[in-house]
Amino acid sequence: MPGVRPRVRGALVTASASTAGGGRPSAPEDGYEPDPRRWRALWVTLVAGFMSLLDVTIVAVALPTIQRDLHATPAEVQWVVSGYALTFALALVTAGRLGDALDRRRIFLLALSGFVIFSAACGAAPDITLLVLARLCQGLAAGFMAPQNSALIQQMFRGEERGRAFGFFGATVGISSAVGPITGGAILALASGEQGWRWIFYVNLPIGLLAVLLGRRLLPRIERKGRGNVDVPGILLLGTGVLALMYPLVQADSGGLARLWWLFPVAVVLLAAFVLWQRRLVAREKQPLLDPRLFSTVRGYAVGAGVGTLYFVGFSGVWLVFALFYQHGLGYSPLKSGLAVTAFALGSASAAVLAGRLVERFGRVLTVCGLVGVILGLGGTALLLRLVPLGIAPWVAAPVLFIGGIGSGFVVSPNITMTLRDVPVRMAGAAGGALQTGQRLGAAVGTAALPGLFYVVLGGTHGDYRTALVAALVAALAGMAASLALAAFDWRRDRPGRQAHRKCPDEVANSPVHARHT
Repeated sequence: MPGVRPRVRGALVTASASTAGGGRPSAPEDGYEPDPRRWRALWVTLVAGFMSLLDVTIVAVALPTIQRDLHATPAEVQWVVSGYALTFALALVTAGRLGDALDRRRIFLLALSGFVIFSAACGAAPDITLLVLARLCQGLAAGFMAPQNSALIQQMFRGEERGRAFGFFGATVGISSAVGPITGGAILALASGEQGWRWIFYVNLPIGLLAVLLGRRLLPRIERKGRGNVDVPGILLLGTGVLALMYPLVQADSGGLARLWWLFPVAVVLLAAFVLWQRRLVAREKQPLLDPRLFSTVRGYAVGAGVGTLYFVGFSGVWLVFALFYQHGLGYSPLKSGLAVTAFALGSASAAVLAGRLVERFGRVLTVCGLVGVILGLGGTALLLRLVPLGIAPWVAAPVLFIGGIGSGFVVSPNITMTLRDVPVRMAGAAGGALQTGQRLGAAVGTAALPGLFYVVLGGTHGDYRTALVAALVAALAGMAASLALAAFDWRRDRPGRQAHRKCPDEVANSPVHARHT
């Protein structure tokens, strides 16, 4: 029933599920009344999101210990990291759409419960096969949980409060990615013995159980008059397309790019078929998995997704490169290696919260300035690590790395807010899932390409770790420069003088031009 608008009162949302994917976007703000528990509910979702994103990188420092303890091969143990990232990315869009069509609260709590259960299974795994299987399931649960986070923010907050909430969300994304290595190193330092790596997974249990209990009490309930249909062909096309695109990347360390290159054109064909299928469903006024009008009519969504994807190519890969440089090149322990990059995490955390308060006032210019700061910070760090004596280089570079962290805080949080600000609440889950899928794909490219380049240069220079580090950081900066160019383009198009002329989603959807094209 196109045109039925949701009624939001406190923790209760009443909406016709038949508007969840077909039909025209409706104004999400009508009838909104703030839920007095919304900020406490936000912290529940942020804690759960922090755990799921932290588990992308926290395990990396424990791989040598896991390999020795479980008598695994390097290729097998690499799946402990890459398998999680793969299933995480595969689930995002489908999970977001199911949350929009069915019940975000229920899917979030089920996924969070599954994440806790599979974390326990990872910690108790007696061999590498069961550990990898548990990690695949844990990544799937994380992928179902992640898009509900941004969708619940869209649902619970409006106006400047939404910017603040996304500021906390952006801080969570940035910090969890940056502090993974130091957290893993700290747990390994505190947990003695070969079995200490198991606590990297067990630590999720008390936190996750508490989040489940609080979530049941605080998260808003959604009352629906019907059930939305699920686009099964769309799920299959998108899932196989993303799998074909990511599988060679997660296998890069074992020669996957050379062996599986043929999957890239297969991915292009499958994803193109997915786009055509989604357009066909919209033309027939049916419910697609991912409404293509998000990219064509929702202001800033396509550009924001591109900015996030390009940024995460460099952002995710640099932490593995720093770990390789400090641990293999300088002989640091995992904990000391993590401490060497803590300045970035501190800068990112402080800036992301501030950026969330400023984004409604300054808009895309925050992302542009943030990207400039990240490029200057990482570029300056690369220069100092190349020129300063190695004994003091990490600590001399820390203030410059802190500047890069501040820049990062002004990238992730405002970009999420600017990308999702005009998305109708009923489409928030699918939109958030697609945005995070782009980030996961960018992260997969970065974590495959940058360490690979590091090793290539290291071999070509006969063990010159400084040169290898600089080469990898320059490649990361190239991805961030591309993200900067895209953000600057959007900023010029979205300057304050043009804001008054920007149409809301309802106006665009109802315009004659849009009607002719859909």
